[in-house]
Amino acid sequence: MFVAAAVLAPLLPLADPDLAEPARRLMPPLSGHGLLGTDQLGRDVLARVVWGLRVSLAVGALATLAAAFVGSAIGLLAAFYGRFVDGALMRLVDVLMAFPYLLLALGVVATLGPGLMNAAIAIAIANVPFFARAVRGSALVVVGRDYVEAARMAGLSDLRILLAEVLPNVLPLIVVTAATTIGWMILETAGLSFLGLGAQPPQADLGSMLGDGRKTLAVAPHVAAVPGVVTFLLVVGLNLLGDGLRDLLDPRMADGRGGAPAAATAVERPADRCPSTATQDADPLLAVEALTTAFDLPSGRHAAVREVSFALEPGGSLGIVGESGSGKSVTALSLARLVASPPGAIVGGRAALRGEDIFALSFEDLRAVRGARIAYVFQDPSTTLNPVMAVGRQIAEAVAAHGGVAAKAAEARARELIVEVELPDPERIFSAYPHELSGGQRQRVGVAMAVAADPEVLIADEPTTALDATTQATALRLFKKLRTERGAALVFVSHDFSVIEALCERVAVMYAGEIVEEGPTREVLQSPRHPYSARLLACAPKLGKPDRALEAIEGGPPPIDGRPQGCSFAPRCRIGVADCAAGPIALSDLGGGRKARCIRVLEVADGRY
Repeated sequence: MFVAAAVLAPLLPLADPDLAEPARRLMPPLSGHGLLGTDQLGRDVLARVVWGLRVSLAVGALATLAAAFVGSAIGLLAAFYGRFVDGALMRLVDVLMAFPYLLLALGVVATLGPGLMNAAIAIAIANVPFFARAVRGSALVVVGRDYVEAARMAGLSDLRILLAEVLPNVLPLIVVTAATTIGWMILETAGLSFLGLGAQPPQADLGSMLGDGRKTLAVAPHVAAVPGVVTFLLVVGLNLLGDGLRDLLDPRMADGRGGAPAAATAVERPADRCPSTATQDADPLLAVEALTTAFDLPSGRHAAVREVSFALEPGGSLGIVGESGSGKSVTALSLARLVASPPGAIVGGRAALRGEDIFALSFEDLRAVRGARIAYVFQDPSTTLNPVMAVGRQIAEAVAAHGGVAAKAAEARARELIVEVELPDPERIFSAYPHELSGGQRQRVGVAMAVAADPEVLIADEPTTALDATTQATALRLFKKLRTERGAALVFVSHDFSVIEALCERVAVMYAGEIVEEGPTREVLQSPRHPYSARLLACAPKLGKPDRALEAIEGGPPPIDGRPQGCSFAPRCRIGVADCAAGPIALSDLGGGRKARCIRVLEVADGRY
């Protein structure tokens, strides 16, 4: 609205903003002499506000563009060339930042002389360091990327690399910074005009109108109140515009992931979706019943995991397999309430550890369970280990967190754990930083931290995905040893059937957030009962059968906000019938500890899938 008023000011039926009529001075609003009254010289306040708004917006926008252009250029050059260029440019920026920005602006105006254009130049110079620092920090990350090195090796000029490879990656930051800075620019320009160093009479801007209104505040408060309210609303509106641009340019904000997640997944279970708690004697070590975890998206709340149930006894093992996006990791994270909230929430079901519902625990009680009774091994240790802390200290920290032991005892136990997870040269590993270790060694450090408190349940989320075959075999042997010797139950998430076969007694095949088949691992692999399980196995190569044809599954899993009412696999299934899409299909008990979510189990057993 303000921008429209400023742009259309010459076309609007307004009085001359500079026409003084002393006989009508200080008329109040709605007095018949201007909608918002007149000022101390009889000039129309509404006309002066609209034209002043036009001037303030123009000056603020031009000063912002100038500061963004110069500051961004300095930041890009400093990050791209580094060393001496970076040092020289950043020391210049440091000199400018050593002065309070308003004091620096006053010094520039004092040198150039009063005037609106000089005030704009002063404000732009004062804000150059903020753009330079922000852009340099973002560009440093981009300059180190492999695609920038590839552009250098391809012989592209420095200017082309800067404009085509680096600038597009930092442009969203520049746009957002400019959008959020323009409000400050207008305030700073208004401040200089308020002091008489900006717009000069008879020209009006919001700052000079505030300065004029101050003199008549006691007898005619509207003269200062009107430009004051407009300035307030304008700056708030520009800041909100900057926030909106940030949300628009950052795709992560669209799915509710803005801001820091809570320390534990939110539990929002209706009474009818919270299974009753069984007695502790009757429950297995870990009992998961009808687990449902949903995410808040722009289109509403949608379940990523639906009605997942399984049970584990001490020393038992369950492998969870499926394509990417099938809900494996969300299921695993939900057990320890590690799904980010927002946007995630547990909206149904129960996960009981020896009869105690984890989803009903307070955060303090949950802290006592995490790490001590339920431990988690993450997929990528390079993102979960602290890069500036020696791994020995990190393992000792995990020991001390739940063991209640002194620092020396925690370090001694950390050294023992390094040996237990078969890391070579324990003393070197203890003092090493994560970047000094290989991927397999970092993964074993993660395992050592997970088992530091001798947990009852160990959850491993695709911990062998990025490892070579030899290191993977070592890691699998380690997991099996921890399960058999410590008696911990193991939940192992993977997309590789061969890994599950080597490690787990039972397997649950997931698709579109549901378990579509469950049973003893060997039986499921030899004779699947769901077409999805059979097709996954048909995709996997087998040792000793180099001529075996591998058949890819057509299409892909449905998104969580577009899953069908019936069987989610039906659109990709070769033996699907109309009844498959008619409605939800239950997970049927086939006997012998096997279950499948399919109405054509017999056809799958006959090899038709």
